[in-house]
Amino acid sequence: MAKNEKNAPTMDKISTLLDILDIDGVPVLVSTKEMWDKIYNFPARPDDLILATYPKSGTTWMQEILDMIQNDGDVEKCKRDSSLERCPLLELKFPHKEKTDLEIALEMSSPRLIKTHLPSHLVPPSIWKENYKIIYVARNAKDCLVSYYHFHRMTSLLYDPQNLEEFYEEFMSGKVAYGSWFDHVKGWWAAKDTHQILYLFYEDIKKDPKREIEKILKFLEKDVSEEVLNKIIYHTSFDVMKQNPMANYTTLPTSLMDHSISPFMRKGMPGDWKNYFTVAQNEEFDKDYQKKMAGSTLTFRTEI
Repeated sequence: MAKNEKNAPTMDKISTLLDILDIDGVPVLVSTKEMWDKIYNFPARPDDLILATYPKSGTTWMQEILDMIQNDGDVEKCKRDSSLERCPLLELKFPHKEKTDLEIALEMSSPRLIKTHLPSHLVPPSIWKENYKIIYVARNAKDCLVSYYHFHRMTSLLYDPQNLEEFYEEFMSGKVAYGSWFDHVKGWWAAKDTHQILYLFYEDIKKDPKREIEKILKFLEKDVSEEVLNKIIYHTSFDVMKQNPMANYTTLPTSLMDHSISPFMRKGMPGDWKNYFTVAQNEEFDKDYQKKMAGSTLTFRTEI
């Protein structure tokens, strides 16, 4: 069934659905709920590298950067499989895969690169226990909202919103998969004070990728030559990744992601929200943002 033929739930149905699929106050997908005990008891390894993000915050981009770093800038090694296969998403079962990503992670040889969209308080205890290294990427809420909306439209994993106005309300009230963006970014921001977390910002990576990748290299205690660093910067740029079928998700079944509705890699430029927010929405958003981020030292740029 084509994405635009899906029965989009009403607001009440969405709320009911998310109440059913709730873990400790956070809305999650069915597959996450079904295997929660296994996720919670996931055995992390000392040399694991965990990539954590709120959805649509540069996850695939950072995954490519980290994969390039771990493979010393070897482009062909980083094309060994599609993005979704190389780095399991800890808490999901994708319908086109026989195994859950958690099962795939358990079978992987070390060192593993594992990603998650879970808020900090739902991360498996084994990851916190040994204080393993985590890289968190945060993206400004306005661009994140717009990108998440378009992702909802093109993937069968999520309900099809009727319009941006509807999705705006769901996002702002935290009634989307993985819950409130506000709680997510603040939770991980607080966690960095007591754990080995490198907290990065999407907008900073976009503005100065060399500086931010050098931060990552220092955090991972890894040295690369200037030549390799430049290769990483080039091959993880938006324009190059957009043309790379191993990074742009075009190898996935159209029943899972329909790029004719919206490409997975759409624009990647901070400030795109201006093309979608009405003046009223923007004013409302800014007021709500001030309330929800009150007391936090987190600051975001909504354009560069």
